Amino acid sequence: MDQEADTIAAIATPVGQAGIGIIRISGPEALKIAKRIFRPRNFLTHFKSHRLYLGHIYDPNTGLNLDEVLLSYMKAPHTYTREDVVEINSHSGFLLLSKILELVIDSGARLARPGEFTLRAYLNGRIDLTQAEAVIDLIRSRSERGLHLASQQIKGVFKEKIYALREKILEILSHVEAAIDFPEEEDTFLDKGRCLTTISGKIIPEVDALIKAHSEKKIWIDGINTVIAGRVNVGKSSLLNCLLDEQRAIVTSIPGTTRDIIESSLTIEGIPLRLMDTAGLRKVSDEVEKIGIRLTEQKLNEADLILAVIDQSEPLTQDDLSLLDQVKDKATLVVLNKIDLPAGMDWDKALGHFSSLPVAKVSALTGEGMESLKKAIVRLVIGQDKDLVSSSIAPNLRQTRALKQAKHYLMNAAACIESNAPLELVALELKSGLDSLGEIVGETTPEEVLENIFSNFCIGK
Repeated sequence: MDQEADTIAAIATPVGQAGIGIIRISGPEALKIAKRIFRPRNFLTHFKSHRLYLGHIYDPNTGLNLDEVLLSYMKAPHTYTREDVVEINSHSGFLLLSKILELVIDSGARLARPGEFTLRAYLNGRIDLTQAEAVIDLIRSRSERGLHLASQQIKGVFKEKIYALREKILEILSHVEAAIDFPEEEDTFLDKGRCLTTISGKIIPEVDALIKAHSEKKIWIDGINTVIAGRVNVGKSSLLNCLLDEQRAIVTSIPGTTRDIIESSLTIEGIPLRLMDTAGLRKVSDEVEKIGIRLTEQKLNEADLILAVIDQSEPLTQDDLSLLDQVKDKATLVVLNKIDLPAGMDWDKALGHFSSLPVAKVSALTGEGMESLKKAIVRLVIGQDKDLVSSSIAPNLRQTRALKQAKHYLMNAAACIESNAPLELVALELKSGLDSLGEIVGETTPEEVLENIFSNFCIGK
């Protein structure tokens, strides 16, 4: 992936009606392009870096002013991309921003690809790959804790941790290679017991701690995929509406009203949930409802948390039992709904079916028990004894896979040392572990992986 010398441009703010919209230009021709379409309010002989200039964007073909703007020029290397950067701050509106971007492209720039500004920042050495990926997390974060984790990663906390691990491995590797080069003095260069203690007692536990922190990232940045499931007419849509405190889903007494997945976001005690109301589970002949039930089954398999809703005013049905059997080994909270009505189920018999699962009793109609339900959700998500605010590092899935691979090679290296295997094998495993850690920060990352990472960015970032 060679660094391109052309100048790129894109709309850097969400397209829509707003006070301000920004067109970002980066590359060697950024200022020259801007000069072709910008008329400063006051006469200028040259543009100073990191200054704002008031003026008008105009169409060179017609000479007509398009909008009054503030233009900022930032000279390399003190910019986001370490290239010359110009940002045009105009009024926001789809047509206006599109027209300004069109003028920029007609003047010599090309449209940036998704994530290309951040890619250039990475390729030009301003940030490493962990910091680049943290930009996505910062944008997508669903909680304040998620914002903190992303900001820490942008500062380089995770990068520093990876480099520290690599230094420890490199130190061991240097001793191993010295012993290989001078076999008659192996005992002088290599203390196998000390190396084994460092790998198994220090480095691997540190890698394990980072792997464990991945679950925290999923909670705070991605949110918890929470599926509300149950048979028809148990109050799933009413529960969704009550949790959100708004009429998000249609509620009727007609079975099968919900046929598609209805998604909404909710934050409980700082924990972001992605709530999904699903089609009621039952045997049906209607083709549309069948599709809805298949979607429900799919979402149940993908769920991080399941709210299994049971109507306590009626006896348990086979559909209830089938659902409980399906989710018994997942993170499931049984929600006994309609407690405003007299109990209709055999409690002794019913408890036998979900005695191993946490239970919350609510009335989605009156709101009774909703606060207890929310507390039960928090307990189930993070656990009563789990501390999710102690770590400043939370790797993503790609980084976690690389960490697991590094751990695998480190364990192999330790096993080789313990069994007195040839030192060449120890060195090979240690080098493989270094390469795995190098993938995290971008030192040994394959090109196709880089392309996949930056393709997840929006255009303009």
